[in-house]
Amino acid sequence: MTEFKPDQFEMRRLESLSNTIFGVAMTLLAYDLPKAAVFTSAPDWSDLAHVYSGKLAGFALSFIIAGVFWISHHRRLARQPVGSRGMVILNLFFLLSIVLLPVTNGLYTNYGMSSAVAVLYGLHLTAIAGLNAWLWWTILGGWRHEIMASLFPLLVFVPGTIVAAVAPRAAPFIWFIAFGGLLIQRFYTAPTKPDP
Repeated sequence: MTEFKPDQFEMRRLESLSNTIFGVAMTLLAYDLPKAAVFTSAPDWSDLAHVYSGKLAGFALSFIIAGVFWISHHRRLARQPVGSRGMVILNLFFLLSIVLLPVTNGLYTNYGMSSAVAVLYGLHLTAIAGLNAWLWWTILGGWRHEIMASLFPLLVFVPGTIVAAVAPRAAPFIWFIAFGGLLIQRFYTAPTKPDP
């Protein structure tokens, strides 16, 4: 059995908590979808498309973002079996940012054409990405090539949020680019072929 210093925590306990938090938050993203509209008669396909197309796009964006950060979070915890009190607190702030995702997602899917709401949503995505990058930075102990995968979403969400202030309709197209971080991560972790 591994012995821990008194100020250290087993990160696998945090992993159990994070699984619950991510699972509930990702489920709650869809909570408002059925209440999006009240139809006076049986809706046809055009009515459904008119009401739900934007909401489903916002839901998909938030769900995929949460999923990407869940993967990153688990990769990070796997590299760090124990953590200090400060590391656990920083992880809890990261998880708090995930808990709040259904709130900003609900605002965004209902009022996404409002620049104030789009900026708020973008700032929230930026905060999630910033906390994720900070956690990776502390685990890696500084600059390494793996940090690029965690910094990439942050570098995309910041300009996307600026765009949201002036063109809220265009911001989601920029935010979707953040998934390029997965490609960067794949690039750095791709197995190398042995020389013949």
